Amino acid sequence: MSALLTSDGLLALVTLTAMEIVLGIDNVVFIAILTARLPVAQQPIARRLGLALALIMRIGLLFAITWVMSLTTPLFTVVRPFSGRDLILFGGGLFLIFKAVSEIHAKVEGGHASAEARHARASFAWVLAQILVLDIVFSLDSVITAVGMADQVSIMVVAMVIAMLVMLVSMNAVSGFVERHPTVKILALAFLLLIGVMLVAEGMGRHIEKGYIYFAMAFSLAVEVLNMRYRGRQQPLRSPSGGAG
Repeated sequence: MSALLTSDGLLALVTLTAMEIVLGIDNVVFIAILTARLPVAQQPIARRLGLALALIMRIGLLFAITWVMSLTTPLFTVVRPFSGRDLILFGGGLFLIFKAVSEIHAKVEGGHASAEARHARASFAWVLAQILVLDIVFSLDSVITAVGMADQVSIMVVAMVIAMLVMLVSMNAVSGFVERHPTVKILALAFLLLIGVMLVAEGMGRHIEKGYIYFAMAFSLAVEVLNMRYRGRQQPLRSPSGGAG
């Protein structure tokens, strides 16, 4: 832990913590959307368990860093060499695309379905299983990023714990905000679809700078927040009777 007390160690800790929080945004959104299908009483527990699993996964991969780095070794060649990391990212990307598209379809096309169909409840175990699958993919990406930014495992672990605590505190607020605003939920699903496409591209050996993805997400969210404020200001201007005098 002495590495944390040096100026370089503190700088690495702050930088890595900020990066881990940014990388964890997609994880938080994904967990919020999945747990929304559970009964209300089970949702907070599922969110906390999902984030706890993500933290355990990240720290476990850090202490198995030799194995993680070995995933970059080519396993076979089809047009280009494919490694274990490529396969995990490709499979995780396809899964994320499937989940995002199916959720968007249910949200957009489910307007004429019965209330029972619209609010069909998933099982607790099935939701956790889906969270675990994506935790593996996001954790792999997070750990590889951490290894590139810091040399000390202690710094990486502390940064991940701090980032996870920040996400845990903000989880309920994010979930409530997404659920209260249908347009934001569609936007969040579009973000997940975009991240899924990025993961598939990474798995195919086509690197996409994550900064562009997160900038597009931040810009889109800012525009939607402005739209929400505009709609909120327009609402009081309407006549209570709904028509002209």
